[in-house]
Amino acid sequence: MDTRQYENYLSIMQEELIPAMGCTEPIAVALAAAKAREVLGAMPVHMVCRCSGNIVKNVKGVVVPNSGGQKGIAPAAILGVVGGDASKGLEVIAGAGEDAIAKTRELVDAGFCQCELAEGVENLYVRAEVANDTDTAVVEIRTNHDHVSLIEKNGEVLFTQPDVAMSRKGDKSKLNFEDIYTFANTVNLDAIKPVLRNQLNYNSAISHEGLVHDWGACVGKTLAAMGGGDIRMEARAAAAAGSDARMNGCSLPVVITSGSGNQGITCTMPLVVYAKHLGVTEEKLYRALALTDLLALYQKYYVGNLSAYCGAVSAGAAAGCGIAYLNDADLDTIKRTMINALGDVGGIVCDGAKASCAAKISSAVDAGILGYEMARQGRVFPFGEGLVDTDADQTVRNYGRVGKKGMASTDIEILNIMLGK
Repeated sequence: MDTRQYENYLSIMQEELIPAMGCTEPIAVALAAAKAREVLGAMPVHMVCRCSGNIVKNVKGVVVPNSGGQKGIAPAAILGVVGGDASKGLEVIAGAGEDAIAKTRELVDAGFCQCELAEGVENLYVRAEVANDTDTAVVEIRTNHDHVSLIEKNGEVLFTQPDVAMSRKGDKSKLNFEDIYTFANTVNLDAIKPVLRNQLNYNSAISHEGLVHDWGACVGKTLAAMGGGDIRMEARAAAAAGSDARMNGCSLPVVITSGSGNQGITCTMPLVVYAKHLGVTEEKLYRALALTDLLALYQKYYVGNLSAYCGAVSAGAAAGCGIAYLNDADLDTIKRTMINALGDVGGIVCDGAKASCAAKISSAVDAGILGYEMARQGRVFPFGEGLVDTDADQTVRNYGRVGKKGMASTDIEILNIMLGK
């Protein structure tokens, strides 16, 4: 692995693995709104929030953290205006208190925020427009949940920047199995430990919260009660429990992967469970986690951050590969694990962020574990069976193509159904 590629992979991890509070779609809405109020310089009297279909889909059914149980675009946007701090990025509403919650309810009821569907835009797009009696301000977020691409005040452009693919240092188009495996084995851990330590600590904390308290449909707690000491069930429960809490308003932060806290939890918790049972070193766990994160990001490069393809599938398949790494699997076994996992659950639909995401995470982790158990015995779905190709890299590209292009019309139909059309 040459130096340029090594530095590229470091940049990808440092840019992608960042803390976020709650589901990242309502948080993106809150961030745009908070930034718009900051630019306006005063409390607005009215606001309009225009969002892409995928943002609408992922905000509709999920509880906005620190909102007192409120759901939807309007509460997320208004809470960003009355209680947000844009300088905190994806933790924008971490400091919102009871006064902000009460004011948000009042303004939602008063129709303060007008919500509209933006058409003909990127899958990840938020535009917050605020106004008072004398001034207006506009903030747009595109292509990534914290990527402010446009700021205007009174019709004058104050700031603009290219989309994430052009503006970030890390180039995910260079990701591939061989280099990811080499990077995981050779990376100087001092360079990534701060990021991965946060990932382990934050995501473990929200998983624990989901296992000890009742959040949403309690998928994780249900799985834990079914487990009977089985490591596979424990891994599924730990991942699902974090989603239980996160989808239902828990204010604990998570470290995201591919722009998603659910995917970050899915990449993390199965490895935590297996590392404990196997008694591996801290170094081994960090290297396995680096492999898992990069394999998840690799898959999502082809799918896109938001689509009709459930991101838990990518994270669960990557987690299966991370489990293989913890068990000292070679590269070929890790590749077979990926093929087997995608051949199992690839194509589960994303119908928005909500309580049932925890169950999809459980299914994806189960597929990742089964994929590894097959692979370690030399078993793999053969080329020509559906989307499975001659190698793991091409198989990843095939599933990504279906997720991004093939399921584009599926995404439209899901949104139409959710909007009652």
